Amino acid sequence: MLTVAALYLLFGLYAVASIGLFTYGINCYWLLYIFLRNRRKEVIYDRRHLRQFYTQKGMESLPLVTTQLPVFNEANVIERLIRSVCAMEYPAGRHEIQVLDDSTDGSEKIGMALVEEMRAQGHDIVLIHRTHRQDYKAGALNEGMEKAKGEYLAIFDADFVPPKDYLLRTVPFLCMDDGVGLVQARWGHLNSQESSLTLAQSIGIDGHFVIEQSARSWGRLFMNFNGTAGVWRKTAIETSGGWEGDTLTEDMDLSYRAQLKGWKMKFAYDVVVPAELPSDINAFKSQQFRWAKGSIQTAIKLLPQVMASKESWRVKLQSVLHTTHYMIHPLMLITALLAMPLLYWFPFKVSTSAFAALCVLIVTSSLAPSILYLVAQRMSRKNWKSRILSLPTLMALGVGVAFNNTRAVTSAISGQKGTFVRTPKAGDKAVFMYKSKFPYTATIELLLAAYCFVGFFHYTTAQKYLVGPFLGLYAVGFLVVGCMSMFHHVRKQILMRSLGAA
Repeated sequence: MLTVAALYLLFGLYAVASIGLFTYGINCYWLLYIFLRNRRKEVIYDRRHLRQFYTQKGMESLPLVTTQLPVFNEANVIERLIRSVCAMEYPAGRHEIQVLDDSTDGSEKIGMALVEEMRAQGHDIVLIHRTHRQDYKAGALNEGMEKAKGEYLAIFDADFVPPKDYLLRTVPFLCMDDGVGLVQARWGHLNSQESSLTLAQSIGIDGHFVIEQSARSWGRLFMNFNGTAGVWRKTAIETSGGWEGDTLTEDMDLSYRAQLKGWKMKFAYDVVVPAELPSDINAFKSQQFRWAKGSIQTAIKLLPQVMASKESWRVKLQSVLHTTHYMIHPLMLITALLAMPLLYWFPFKVSTSAFAALCVLIVTSSLAPSILYLVAQRMSRKNWKSRILSLPTLMALGVGVAFNNTRAVTSAISGQKGTFVRTPKAGDKAVFMYKSKFPYTATIELLLAAYCFVGFFHYTTAQKYLVGPFLGLYAVGFLVVGCMSMFHHVRKQILMRSLGAA
């Protein structure tokens, strides 16, 4: 039996975690409010000013742009990337392309052959191959920037396919306002219909770009560069200290440093750049781990500067919620683990009116992310009604990666720098299949699923319906992610063996 002090300590921890989840949930409504209030005005403004730019100044006024393509072991997608970038429309002689290839698997030879082919067709393109991975992507971008001829730098990751008019629809915003340091486009999806996993991911990403990035940009809050599909003013990067490799999210890191220097971030709502989503859940978890760890590293590094700045309290509060967003996963894990001990040992005595109030608050905050995703689909997709049927899958994924992302958060807080782990992409033609480690975390996820199922049973048996449903959701989420992790790993091993035999 726990001591009274230990019992109240556990309850306090549970309460803090619940309040934290409530806070992040309610913030979704605030971002939704900013989005809905400004969407029509901002979109019309951008379209009008883009037309005015070309009417008054014309194509001949467009500046020299360098497009940078940081790649690492991307044999499956590098051809698609280079050909799509070379196909972008822009005045002749004003578009330089840098393939920043740090590959170690020989795929740089594919890139070099493509660069030679494109150069023979008249494109200003070069491949820069580093024999080391100092500072990972940040180091490659810095080295490329030193040699770049353009005053603006467009950046695309290997799994992106920019539309032909991408530069024509983004660069003018930098030309029209000298205070804008970055123009960020929206992410689209090449393979959202491939599986339930990719469809769920696409809904989550739409929520981030359609609602959250729009709201932060239009609400004059700090927003982040998403690492790709953006155009930077070279001066903004240089005056902000350049790319730094001490976090795993060099994009968010630079974005915040630039905004602290006074540079504005512009979100181009109408410009959509499709990309490939991870179709393997273990690759998805690896990506989530990197994003979670990197954002917390950035929070630790830069939030003290944000709080000490002259920015408004709104900017400071939203910066905290933005950079620490992945804290929701350890908070989820805490509530899942502590629910059952508290059921047995803590004397829950709540009046009927207090219980009703708690129900309203918990349901309201818990539904907030789903409402945000629903509105994002309604505003951006003609087939939104069929797509929102995948919201339960997205909810299960969001809960199921809680252990994976909690590991990332604790790793960042403990000061472990970590290494950049690429997210494998299949591309149009899988010329190479990369090995993957056994997903040991799946075992823990399955154990967590069993634990939460037991908790769900005991809570419902005790007729305590405030916490029980959440334990049921946690159980399903951990079970789905754990089983998928095992299944996708086994499937990949079988496929690799069959390819080896062939």
